[in-house]
Amino acid sequence: MSERIGVFVAWPYANGDLHLGHVAGAYLPPDIFARYHRLRGNQVLMVSGSDSHGTPITVKADEEGVSPREIFEHYHRRFLDTFRELGISFDLFTHTDTENHFAVAQEIFSRLLEKGYLYRATMRQLYCEHDRMFLPDRYVEGTCPYCGYEGARGDQCESCGRVLDATEIIEPRCKRCGHHPVVRETEHFFLDLPALNDRLLAWVGEQTHWRPNVYNFTLNYLKEGLQPRPVTRDMEWGIPIPLEGYEDKRIYVWFEAVIGYLSASMEWARNTGQPDRWEEWWRDEGARGYYFIGKDNIPF
Repeated sequence: MSERIGVFVAWPYANGDLHLGHVAGAYLPPDIFARYHRLRGNQVLMVSGSDSHGTPITVKADEEGVSPREIFEHYHRRFLDTFRELGISFDLFTHTDTENHFAVAQEIFSRLLEKGYLYRATMRQLYCEHDRMFLPDRYVEGTCPYCGYEGARGDQCESCGRVLDATEIIEPRCKRCGHHPVVRETEHFFLDLPALNDRLLAWVGEQTHWRPNVYNFTLNYLKEGLQPRPVTRDMEWGIPIPLEGYEDKRIYVWFEAVIGYLSASMEWARNTGQPDRWEEWWRDEGARGYYFIGKDNIPF
């Protein structure tokens, strides 16, 4: 009897060309895996797409003096050409700037807010007085407070893998102008992760079939205790918050990009003329999902 296998592949930021490391680490392995299961007669759905929002795109646009849309559309086309030439067998390679993805991400945001898992709170954030803007994520560079790496970004240290708050960065500087920012308060929406910590810990404890490094890293992460995480940003590029009064904020890319696996499955189903078929991979308890992502994305 055939199985339903979901192969969900890392979404590359559409701010630069793919290189050999991307192909060897994130795209060739899932393609081999998907082909293997197709040969076994299993029903395989393999989806991914270009991560089109967030500061990686806007920083690149600033550097080249063009719009974020021009950047993401250019590299999305390059990705499609690369995967076609390599023969990577996606059922769908889409992007996060589609109407479908906007609608799915905004619906999930609204439902979480309605159920009490999102709440408003004021947070301290770095602000560049020279450029007159809040500095989300990659607009901040400085020294990691945990390992001392001098090239840490405002959202994560590439050296030790820690997820960071920009205000933790030692000697922070604005990526655009190099000036030292100041701290200001701004209101955002937070995901109440502590409310889910115990349930996640119990669930992860049962996933002993995971790779040891993933299992142990995740288990230790949860045992330390999750903290509330902001899921919105002060910026103009991205998915708008579906509420009045927050027109200058967008849904955080780390929150909405992971929803892409679901929205891409829905888009694929719609393209086949069977719009409900995605449920066979997402709601059937017998279906299995495999996520091919970089080890630095384990917290994500």
